[in-house]
Amino acid sequence: MGKIYVVGIGPGGAGQTTPRAEAALAASDALVGYTTYIDLIRDRYPEKELVATPMTTEVERCKTCRDLALAGRTAAMVCGGDAGVYGMAGLVYQVCAGCPEVEIEVIPGVTAATAGAALLGAPLIHDFAAVSLSDALTPWETIARRLELAAEGDFVLCLYNPASRRRPDTLRQAAALLLRHRSPDTPCGLARRVGRPGEEAKICTLRELGEQQADMFTTVFVGSSQTRVVNGRLVTPRGYEQKGTL
Repeated sequence: MGKIYVVGIGPGGAGQTTPRAEAALAASDALVGYTTYIDLIRDRYPEKELVATPMTTEVERCKTCRDLALAGRTAAMVCGGDAGVYGMAGLVYQVCAGCPEVEIEVIPGVTAATAGAALLGAPLIHDFAAVSLSDALTPWETIARRLELAAEGDFVLCLYNPASRRRPDTLRQAAALLLRHRSPDTPCGLARRVGRPGEEAKICTLRELGEQQADMFTTVFVGSSQTRVVNGRLVTPRGYEQKGTL
C-alpha cells in the first residue's frame, strides 16, 4: 500500500524548508498542492509528477493523494507554512477515514506566525492566539467573537488571511473590533511574502492598522498591553524584568 506525506514547506524560500520536509518530497512519486505552493518547488523537483490545482479544490486535492496511495504510490500533499496550522493535514485524515490501510505522515514546517514574527522582532514571546480572518469556511460572526474574546484576554494576536480581493475590508473590520478593547497606540506589525521576493515588514499602531494594505500573503500581528517597539522591532516581554534580572 502507498503512503501520503503531508508536508509543510515553510513560507516559501528553499532555505526555510526543513531537511525532513525535503526528504519527504524527494521520497514521493507525486507532489500535489495548491498552484502557488507547487510553483515554489517546481524547479527543485523537475523529475516528479506535479499536480497543481487552484483554490477551493482542497477536497479534490486530498482525494488525488488518497487515490495515488491506494494505487501503491507515495504522494506528498504540499502545504505552505506548517501542514497542521491552517494546512491540509486534518482534511487528509478526514478524506482517508475510510482507508485505514493508507499510511499518513505529517511533516511539520515553519508557519507564517513564527516566520513573520522573526521578521518583525519577537512579538510572540508570551501568550498569543492565532485567528484566520477568512470567512470561506467560518462565519464572520464566529471570527468576530473569537477576536473579541482574545482581545479581552490580552493575548497577542496573529491574524492569518487578513484580506483578499473578495473581502478587502476584513482587516479594517477586525481592527475596529480590537479597538474596543485595546489602546489605539498598541504596536502592530505586518509581514508580507516572508521568505519570497518582495518580502516586506512594517510596524504601525492599532489606530493605523485598518488602513494598511494586506492580502493573503500577509500575516498581521497585534500586540498585547505589554508589547513594545524596541529599536525598531516588536517585542512582547515575558516577565524577566519583574524578577529584577534585567
